[in-house]
Amino acid sequence: MKKYIHHLFWFGYHQALSCIFPVIIFITLAVSHVVNSSYLFRYDFILVICIVTQVIMVWSKLETIDELKVISVFHVIGFLLEVYKVHMGSWSYPEEAWSKVFGVPLYSGFMYASVASYLCQAWRRLQVQLIQWPSNKVVIPLGAMIYINFFSHHYIPDFRWWLTLCLLIVFFRSSVTFQIQNSVYRMHILLSFLLIGFFIWIAENISTFFGAWSYPNQEQTWDIVHVSKISSWFLLIVVSFMIVAQLKIKKNKNILYLKKDKPTVYRS
Repeated sequence: MKKYIHHLFWFGYHQALSCIFPVIIFITLAVSHVVNSSYLFRYDFILVICIVTQVIMVWSKLETIDELKVISVFHVIGFLLEVYKVHMGSWSYPEEAWSKVFGVPLYSGFMYASVASYLCQAWRRLQVQLIQWPSNKVVIPLGAMIYINFFSHHYIPDFRWWLTLCLLIVFFRSSVTFQIQNSVYRMHILLSFLLIGFFIWIAENISTFFGAWSYPNQEQTWDIVHVSKISSWFLLIVVSFMIVAQLKIKKNKNILYLKKDKPTVYRS
């Protein structure tokens, strides 16, 4: 029992280190919600803090250059999604800012980048390994369809539940392992996606409470984000993890897919 408590402590410690970027964003949202500046719009202030944080994390080697490249990809993908969703009225950024483009403040891309930062750092710190990761011929098209569905469901039926069924089939045998000191723990990969999505939903409630953005039902007074958003975050985490995994696999070209239960190691 003492061993598991000790491992839980170390797991929490590494999770906390992996969440530095998201935590700084939350602190900035909270502080800027209470403290007003007459020299800088709030969204612009958040953007400055995000940029400074990113520079410091790379300079201090908390993040590697390769991880920065991954994070940059997420910044672009996330910002494009934000522009589209704001245009469609899914949510809004009501405050003024110099750094707004098409109604979306540039700091919004860093919120997606912070998720990528967490994935990359947790992967490295916990020595994540994949077991029976599906073929790229299946993973890449499925990831693309999930991302496209975030855009297309405004015009055609929402296929998220069909896509979720496809995920259950494709990743039925897939697991993820992580190491805490000398012990290796294993979890079904879809369960890990769901848990991350759930905690991001909690973070989303905190973010909207501090005015990071507003859903239509939150414009007059704050209300809890609907639980259905967990499914959206689950699918977005799937896409995010797929991108991170593919980039790591590309970097390690000599690694083979193993059909047995022995983990294939993809390290930073």
